[in-house]
Amino acid sequence: MTAGGRIGPQVDLDTEKWSGEGRFTQTMIESLRELAGIRFLRVEDAPATRSEADYNFISNELFVGFDVRVGLEKARRFGLIPATRPVEEPVMSLADLETILSGLEGIGPPDYSDDGMIQYLRTERIIPPYQTRGYKLVELVRIYEVGTDPRR
Repeated sequence: MTAGGRIGPQVDLDTEKWSGEGRFTQTMIESLRELAGIRFLRVEDAPATRSEADYNFISNELFVGFDVRVGLEKARRFGLIPATRPVEEPVMSLADLETILSGLEGIGPPDYSDDGMIQYLRTERIIPPYQTRGYKLVELVRIYEVGTDPRR
């Protein structure tokens, strides 16, 4: 049993809006599915994806939902009567996820991160068989937490 209380990968994965392109994105998905504390993962193609003769630019966005734990918080009803109420807290944050991903082989530290996003940029040269000239593949992967305010 893992720290999140699950046995094996039990992540709810939604890839309906993802074309399946991106080797690094696939590696990221496989790694995230194995982590305890993640309950939901949605992968989408970002509108910035482009393809030219000399390069392909793939941009994918991953939206992560963390497991929650229920705690009790002291409160007052009507300002007078002491009471407790249940409060849900995520078991992990984006900062925690960044720390975990930084230690994983094949992923490593992000190229950029802030309070609302983790970003990776990977490039590789692709030379197809029987072609004299290859192309450059640029893959951008951004990770956001589900349920947070949209970025502006």
